[in-house]
Formats: sequence, structure tokens, C-alpha cells
Amino acid sequence: MRIAVKIGTSTLTHATGRLNIRRVESLCKTLSDIKNAGHEVVLISSGAIGMGVGKMNLPGRPADMPTKQAMAAVGQCELMYVYDKLFSEYHHVVAQILVTGEDLKSEERHANFTRTVLRLFEMGVLPIVNENDTVATEEVAVGDNDTLGALVAVSVGAELYVILSDIDGLYTADPRKDPGAERIPVVKELTSEILRAGGGRGSSLGTGGMATKLAAAKICMEAGVDMLILDGSKPEILYDATEGNAVGTRFVGRKEGDR
Repeated sequence: MRIAVKIGTSTLTHATGRLNIRRVESLCKTLSDIKNAGHEVVLISSGAIGMGVGKMNLPGRPADMPTKQAMAAVGQCELMYVYDKLFSEYHHVVAQILVTGEDLKSEERHANFTRTVLRLFEMGVLPIVNENDTVATEEVAVGDNDTLGALVAVSVGAELYVILSDIDGLYTADPRKDPGAERIPVVKELTSEILRAGGGRGSSLGTGGMATKLAAAKICMEAGVDMLILDGSKPEILYDATEGNAVGTRFVGRKEGDR
């Protein structure tokens, strides 16, 4: 199976912006084992700005673009150093790919990106993709890594796109505010009720929320790719995802006969 896995800032880091070491170690160990089992994996990783904020001891995520881009430059080095070190312990090579929205909109650059990822798969390398926040502006930014991950999953022909989040799925209401909210295990169609259930934004260090995940689900479902929202605090849950077990919320991609 070819799998795209996206992990968000709030899952990678503590509220301070500092790296959640135990969680990242577990993620790298699990993904390495999944690769050992014969699956192809591409990781879409947020966290560069958040880690830059933590490393520079800023009080919170900056509001102005130059500081955001500066923190992305600081944090991206730290992020890839950690990934390279941890994956190397399990004898896996990683590659960094930084993209902007323009890279995915341009037919030629998009084709180059896809060819590069596929060749890395052939070589047994684990590609790690992030938006190039140091140069992306509003005009060329994808905007959030939930959407970026969906575009990557579709581009490389993944069968499954997994979003590791700070929530374990889509609920009928915000479970942090409504104790009666129930998790929706399977979504086959993005109805108006489903879309209403996905309001709100994510953590202060991240840029996503359930709305961006539903936008990603729309991209995947229309392309025939299944998408899962899972609890990122337990990266071992990725074993259940690869084995087809009922976890999180699964958005079912439209197959050829459904269109």
C-alpha cells in the first residue's frame, strides 16, 4: 500500500512550541516498521514555524509574515535534523521536499514533483514534504498542510491519506464543548450536516482545524483516495490504519463505479 501521512504542529510539539520527543520518536519508529512491512510512505510534516518559535523562545506564533518566514527557516533545519536522526536509527533514509502552491499548480513543476517522489519510492527513501514557508506568500501558498497532504496523496497515487491530529475523528459537534458529541466513524458523502459539524480552527501554533480537514477530504474523495482522521497522540494507531481496522473517521473515496 502507498500511504501519505500528515502530522500537524500541535501533534508534533508541546504547547510551548518545543518538540514532543516521545511522540516524534514513536512516529518515526512506527513509520519505519510500516516501511519494513513493504508499504511506501510519504510524510507531510507541519511544525517548522512552531519549532522555530520554540527554539527562539518567542511567546507565541508571530502574526507578521517576515517573522513567520524567519521562524520557518530556523525550525525547518531543526525538524529535518530530528527526522534524519530518528529514521536513521531504523536504517531508513529520508529526503526533504519543500513546495509552494505554485509548484502544484504549474503542470510542469507538478509533474517534476511527482516524478521525484516516485523515484524516491523506487529507491526506498521516505520523502518528507512541507510547504516552503520561508518563501511562500499569500499568492503562492497552499495555505495549510491538511490540503497540501491531500494534494500530495492524489499526486503520487496513494491509496490512503492519514491525518494525525489532536482529535480522533470528526464529531457531530465539538467534543471539547459538547459532552454529547459523537464520533462519526465513516463518511461516504460530504453532506451539509457533515460540513456544519466541521466548524472551528485548531491550536494557536497551527493553522488548521476541522474545516481544512474536510476540504482535504473533498480532494481525496473526488480522486478515489480514502482519508482517515486519527488521534496523533498515539502514532501506533497507524498500524490499525494499514490493516484496515475501524479507527478514527474514514472518508471513503469514490471508486470508478460510483462516479
